[in-house]
Amino acid sequence: MSYKNLEVWQLSRKIVIQIHQMTMNLPKYELYETGSQIRRSSKSIRANIVEGYGRRRYKRDYIKFLIYAHASVDETKDHLKVLFETKSLKNKDTFYQLSKELNTLGRKLFCFIQAIEKRHASK
Repeated sequence: MSYKNLEVWQLSRKIVIQIHQMTMNLPKYELYETGSQIRRSSKSIRANIVEGYGRRRYKRDYIKFLIYAHASVDETKDHLKVLFETKSLKNKDTFYQLSKELNTLGRKLFCFIQAIEKRHASK
């Protein structure tokens, strides 16, 4: 098995691509400010899932990196909201669709963390 088989990684990969594409349509001044921040925070979700998976033998490390990934979901949601509130992101459909996918990823990560914690506690 590979981290690529994890549903949370697959969803995070999709979100990274969508966010990257969305930021390419932001105003120039935003491209290097919040646009850069949201690209980095969304990539952090994916990277922390991968790093945690690489440390899966050590359950505490695995959980720690998944918690980092979950925190990066929240950070990405906040950057997205700022872009929408400041009208740098004008497309409501894009905002709502990305928000929905980030919420879904957050829920799935939370459940995944709980499942690993439960497995770890029973050993």
